[in-house]
Amino acid sequence: MTYTILGEQYEAKASFPLGGDFPSGSFVSLDLSTANTALTPEIVATPDTLGAYIQEVIQSNNALGACGGYAERRAIYRRSEHFGADAATRDIHLGIDVWLPEGTPVLAVLPGVVHSFADNDNLGDYGPTIILQHFMGNISFFTLYGHLSRTSLKDISRGQLVLRKQKIGSLGGISENGDWPPHLHFQIIRDMGTQMGDFPGACLEAEKTHYLQNCPDPMLFLPEVWGTIHNE
Repeated sequence: MTYTILGEQYEAKASFPLGGDFPSGSFVSLDLSTANTALTPEIVATPDTLGAYIQEVIQSNNALGACGGYAERRAIYRRSEHFGADAATRDIHLGIDVWLPEGTPVLAVLPGVVHSFADNDNLGDYGPTIILQHFMGNISFFTLYGHLSRTSLKDISRGQLVLRKQKIGSLGGISENGDWPPHLHFQIIRDMGTQMGDFPGACLEAEKTHYLQNCPDPMLFLPEVWGTIHNE
């Protein structure tokens, strides 16, 4: 299959970044933006109340999980000083989130190597994070997998080879994933700069143009994967 990756076309076969049986229609689109008036301060106050809201959306749509959120402006980050404060809050989301239960296997979407990893344990942060580097033709790019379990960081090393669909970890629970309902933050990054084990998953409005260019929409990056939601 031919994919357009960062403006270039390549023959490749990518996989969904989470393990399971996900036929078309398994996921409902989830809106966590400031435009969603159903997201009251009471709902977003704790991971338990936010998680209950997300589960209600999933169940009411007869889905297995929820996904979405690229370039959303989100008020949910205001509960943590890690994202700044007031007008200086980093509230533009740079990846997509896939909401599934704790322990769900996390898979590499393409072959590559482990670039870096870390436990980013600030309130609201990624928690355990793995970043892979992929090479196609004359380009390289990165995929970031955040909100993992701490066991995901055991027996991993920089430069380690990773195959497509290889399990690289699992989704973490609230106590280890940055204080969020279980989900995967998946992000494409053109240029990591000097960052290791971490990269902003949200940015300021003033930085939006730069970061969205450096972090393309994963649903456009691999449209067949996100459109069908399956693991063939």
